[in-house]
Amino acid sequence: MKQELTCINCPMGCALTVEIENGEVLSVTGNTCPRGDIYARKEVTAPTRIVTSSVPVKGSPYTRMVSVKTEKDIPKGKIFDCIEALKGVELNSPVHIGDVVVTDAAGTGVNIIATKEA
Repeated sequence: MKQELTCINCPMGCALTVEIENGEVLSVTGNTCPRGDIYARKEVTAPTRIVTSSVPVKGSPYTRMVSVKTEKDIPKGKIFDCIEALKGVELNSPVHIGDVVVTDAAGTGVNIIATKEA
């Protein structure tokens, strides 16, 4: 079986072709750098994503919202669970870059952190 992907590791956006047999990657073609090969193998076997969002912050003279993200990538199937974990979260100023907003988001073992000062 062949699967076509567009690499998202850099702005080049290489068109990748991944050949898969019995759930195992046999080859990756179309990549112009090693990162494309790594991305393709991971994407067809265990896709992950960084989740970004924003949450309200009270008491900040600068902003009413602060951007947040997962500290590292999480399984793609957990994205909506991770967003659900942010519902109802409201921070109090001051907020610093790197502050943990949600611990172990959606049971992934990954924290959601602030990416902006507020």
